[in-house]
Amino acid sequence: MSSTNTDALSRDEVYDILSNGRRRFVIYLLREEGEPIPLSELSDRVAAWENDLPVDELTDQQIKRVYVSLYQTHIPKLEESGIVEYDKDSGLVSLTSNVSSLDAYLPEEDRREIPWQAIYLGLAVVGLVVYGVATMAAGTIPQATLNVVGLLVFAAFGAVVAAQYLYERSRG
Repeated sequence: MSSTNTDALSRDEVYDILSNGRRRFVIYLLREEGEPIPLSELSDRVAAWENDLPVDELTDQQIKRVYVSLYQTHIPKLEESGIVEYDKDSGLVSLTSNVSSLDAYLPEEDRREIPWQAIYLGLAVVGLVVYGVATMAAGTIPQATLNVVGLLVFAAFGAVVAAQYLYERSRG
């Protein structure tokens, strides 16, 4: 294994790393597996992705073209950037902790988002039903109780707004 630069990557370095689909897919595969993957398996899976074919339907030429490209260009570039480690003896490629420096530049499709719109809609429906029931029972319950129900619905909205604000603020 080579010595890698584990310092924070500059924006230009990150863009250069992520500018190639093969490198992005290698990073994706390594993250998905969560453990080292042999370079030969990475080559198979990248070739399958590029050719939109199952691995067992790939030609030797399709796999070899990707293998050579990964071995000579992409894995060394990722290793030099400190994103992966490549053990030439075992043929294993693994992510380093430096991969987290790419997170701010990657799409957030895999990140779980809180469905704020659904929370607000649900709260509005529940609040409307509760307040409607309380209003219909106005003859049997005191006005102060109706006021408390209204304040509770309003407070619930305020709590959700505060939670969303703090959540968004914590994400940067």
